[in-house]
Amino acid sequence: QSFERIHRSNLVDMGVLPLEFVDGASAETLGLTGHEDYEIRGLEALNSGDTPRRLTVRADHIEFFVRLRIDTTHEAAYYRHGGILNYVLRQLVDGQGDGERTV
Repeated sequence: QSFERIHRSNLVDMGVLPLEFVDGASAETLGLTGHEDYEIRGLEALNSGDTPRRLTVRADHIEFFVRLRIDTTHEAAYYRHGGILNYVLRQLVDGQGDGERTV
């Protein structure tokens, strides 16, 4: 439902998408079991340099909003590269890190 600052930052650094429920929602209130197939909509905006604040998640038949917790442009770049390690390696190899992944 929320992250400690350092945990959220570590998720981004490892290339893991940090999402938070919004409006008091939780897995319990939404009836989520963890066995659903999840689809995250709106994330492709990261490919054009935008960082959306809210995304839509569809978990089987349940649809809800989440808050994307990528808080800085550097974090967005780290996520697009698959984490800070990949980002730094691409900087060293390419000289610029232009080989960003798309989501």
